[in-house]
Amino acid sequence: MSDALEIRPLTRPVDATVTIPGSKSYTNRALVMAALAEGRSILRGALFSDDTHHMSDALRRLGLSVSADEGEARFEVAGCAGQIPASEAELFIGNSGTSARFLTSVAALGRGTYVIDGVARMRERPIQDLLDGLRALGVRARTRYDNGCPPVVVEADGIAGGKTRMAGERSSQYFTAILLAAPYARRDVEIEVAGDLISKPYIDMTLAGMKDFGAEVWRDGYERFRVRAGQGYQGRVYDVEPDASNASYFFAAAALTGGRVRVQHLNMASAQGDVHFVDVLERMGCRVEAGQDFIEVRGPARLKGVDVDMNAMSDLAQTLAALAPFADGPTTIRNVGSMRIKETDRIAATVTELRKLGVQAAELTDGLVIPPAERILPAAIDTYDDHRMAMSFALVGLKAEGVTLNDPGCVSKTFPGYFEKLEELR
Repeated sequence: MSDALEIRPLTRPVDATVTIPGSKSYTNRALVMAALAEGRSILRGALFSDDTHHMSDALRRLGLSVSADEGEARFEVAGCAGQIPASEAELFIGNSGTSARFLTSVAALGRGTYVIDGVARMRERPIQDLLDGLRALGVRARTRYDNGCPPVVVEADGIAGGKTRMAGERSSQYFTAILLAAPYARRDVEIEVAGDLISKPYIDMTLAGMKDFGAEVWRDGYERFRVRAGQGYQGRVYDVEPDASNASYFFAAAALTGGRVRVQHLNMASAQGDVHFVDVLERMGCRVEAGQDFIEVRGPARLKGVDVDMNAMSDLAQTLAALAPFADGPTTIRNVGSMRIKETDRIAATVTELRKLGVQAAELTDGLVIPPAERILPAAIDTYDDHRMAMSFALVGLKAEGVTLNDPGCVSKTFPGYFEKLEELR
């Protein structure tokens, strides 16, 4: 893809039915569980993107058999029954947060030394809470430069088990990482959450996936989790749901243009918390219809501004930020402080780029406020090597002239065909 891409405005309200590739979150969880399972698994409808490439490649470096058929959106994985084959490995995970966190726990099940490293931004993203949580379970893991960020060095001798406690305010992925590996600990694992756990729906996704692969988790709400040792996963055929996060951009296009978009093979019963972005769109004046195998959004003549807590779906705060300038009142996005430690500081980056467009957005400590804009100025939008910056700000270009995205190729992290899919709306 070229270094810059100008987004052409739509000339009419959208009217489209679309299919979305598989969920990145489910694909990477399923790859881990299939790798640790006894027997062979087939993952159907899987996502093929930078993040899932890094995960599958890292599993191969750990000695596992992972074959991929991108044309069929399918992975086939020969499980290791919790016994990591390689005694040492260097695992490069790019800027994939799920891969960094999940693989740290997977590596802890091995016998040997494993290094998890990534791009420059990944070396700025904290992981110390997870290492401290694993240490309480008998795992020797440290950051190479003693700064709480990758590279991570795991000197593994399995996970002993026991009880651990982690703060819930930074990332739910730390909890998922331990939960995914916990069935193979030598003793039961109990995880206690200190404070309030953010991004709770992602934990629901983890527990649902673990159950599908044959491992049960006892829970006390979102405050305590216990995994009995000796369960293990069983290989299976597993269908990956469409990615609700990526569906949000197409629902937003309907909202923005006063049109209609139906996303196939997704329903409101999904454990993906981001499916509830359509509830926010309803508050903004959209009409939502949902069936067993679809969700449809119809946009209003004019969007309404909203004040919304996006903690449970913070990855979609930027999607909402792209709609906000076109609403009839201010939009306030709250309780998303974790956005500052994502692929970039998403709060600061979103405000900076909105201001380029003439939108007088303002930062909060844990969110942002976006007033309506009288007009959108032409601008070249920096994407910060962050797929969600590119995908969200492309929406602005569907409505306003002169929006150009720098480094549009960063969408390959989770949705390589995003711009082609966006063109299908025309």
